[in-house]
Amino acid sequence: MKQELTEFLLGYEKLVILGIGNDLKGDDALGTFIARSLNNLHPQIISIDGGVVPENFTGTIKKETPSHILLVDAVNMNKAPGFVRLVSKEEISNYSISTHAIPISFLINYLEMGTGAKIALIGIQPMNMEIGHEMTMDVKKSAINVLNMLKTILLP
Repeated sequence: MKQELTEFLLGYEKLVILGIGNDLKGDDALGTFIARSLNNLHPQIISIDGGVVPENFTGTIKKETPSHILLVDAVNMNKAPGFVRLVSKEEISNYSISTHAIPISFLINYLEMGTGAKIALIGIQPMNMEIGHEMTMDVKKSAINVLNMLKTILLP
């Protein structure tokens, strides 16, 4: 995963990280948790908590003119809870991605057309996405590992 992420981010000029998820639905909060944790990391890294309506931030993202966009969300990959994978835009339709108003593939296509940026998704396998629950331990550990990995890659 680290090697794939490093290759994806190679030569980025401006990166937008879009965290997606619902704070009230257990492991679905992982994307927003990561986005909030990366606020003010570096002037060329814009971190946005897109919540449950990431499409509302397309205008903001387009104004930033990023070279790379990295989405972070809970993705059902039929793996063990906390499993992390960098999902290319071409593979996104193969997975069940959280619950959002519009499919993530539509959002990615729209952002790609509007920005010309390279786009990928960090998916973390959720365990529990029921309303009123906290993030599970395995998923939270994975989210923290992703945070640390991003910081290592982006802030050498």
